[in-house]
Amino acid sequence: MARPKAKDLPDLTHLARAGAEIAVRVTPGAARAGIDPPGPEGGPLRIRVGELPEKGRATAAAQALLAKALGIAKTRLVLVSGAASRDKVFRID
Repeated sequence: MARPKAKDLPDLTHLARAGAEIAVRVTPGAARAGIDPPGPEGGPLRIRVGELPEKGRATAAAQALLAKALGIAKTRLVLVSGAASRDKVFRID
């Protein structure tokens, strides 16, 4: 599956502050990868990835996609909670 280009992702650079925690909900096995920003009521970012939730592949794909939208290196994103869950929290170091 082709990864989305940066121009196809929402601009989340305003969230890229050291120490910020970002809640996401990951949908693995999606036909099209991408990020849906939270609605007007708030809530987590919704990240769709094509990878299946096996051996952390979906989490790694979500981390890479989020880092691209934030405009930071994926190594700066640390998984705080949700390794085996659809609901995850990443922290920017």
